[in-house]
Amino acid sequence: MDRREFICVLGAIAASFPLTAQAEEKGRLRRVGVLMFYSENDTLGHARLKVFEESLEKLGWADGKNVSIEVRWSGADAERTQRFAKELVGWQPDVIVTTSTPTTAAVRRETRTTPIVFTVVSDPIGEGFVQNLARPDGNITGFVNFEPSLAGKWLSLLKEIDPRVLRVAGLFNPDAAPDGGSYFYRAFEAAARDIAITPFLNPVRSDGEIGSAISAVANEPGAGLVVMADSFMAVHRGTVIEQAARHRVPAVYPFRSAAADGGLLSYGPEVPELFRQVAPYVDRILKGAQPSGLPVQAPTKFELVINLQTAKSLGLDAPATLLARADDVIE
Repeated sequence: MDRREFICVLGAIAASFPLTAQAEEKGRLRRVGVLMFYSENDTLGHARLKVFEESLEKLGWADGKNVSIEVRWSGADAERTQRFAKELVGWQPDVIVTTSTPTTAAVRRETRTTPIVFTVVSDPIGEGFVQNLARPDGNITGFVNFEPSLAGKWLSLLKEIDPRVLRVAGLFNPDAAPDGGSYFYRAFEAAARDIAITPFLNPVRSDGEIGSAISAVANEPGAGLVVMADSFMAVHRGTVIEQAARHRVPAVYPFRSAAADGGLLSYGPEVPELFRQVAPYVDRILKGAQPSGLPVQAPTKFELVINLQTAKSLGLDAPATLLARADDVIE
């Protein structure tokens, strides 16, 4: 081989490198980790995950074909959440989806480089996840579910469906609630003052404490309950609904699933839509976008759901004006 032929061969090999690298990148099975705050046996959690996976598939990402989706179920347990966060980060995924404030915080403690897309988080700035909603400026972005003023809305709805309410407990888990529970309290307290209700916060960390808290609330006349928005209360919604019914305490919840499961009424965002919105962000990150260039978004639609069967069991007659505003009435 003469010098000219040798140079031509080298040029051909060098020219093939970018094409080879692109082919390997194109054929690589991309990795998406998902840390769910629900328990693994919670059918609602599986329904939420299915919404995300189906939305991602519509964008061209099919699990087992061109993407591998690894899921962990924390059950709102702090130790399990951190352990699973470590596992997912160690798997070296292209992006991790987190589904609450605690799951996002756990993954953030494990990495400052792996892209993270969160959902069902109320206060990403206060929690230190992002510096700015429009410009996250880090490895985290996502979708918020509530703003503090919603606490006042929950309280006013409770008073509207039961005018007898005089004292209302805000039930929350300080280990899971945004800002340890203080995020909603200012609006909660101000709204209570405006409608002559005595508010107080009631922290709980177990099913037993939920039962004790609701029993104590029920001992006072004019008792009511606002279930604050945190992942622990969502996972343990069944206990809250059961104890509220047992002690005949009217309660308002932040998620539709609670009213569907027997809670009195709920007001909050369409959670399936929040999980659906995550998919386009994951798609863009898998195609090379950075979380810092994807703004944090807030929900645009909230739904009011009233369970008339539960209202009747509590001796309540829901006002026609309230029923007319409801997005769904369960009879």
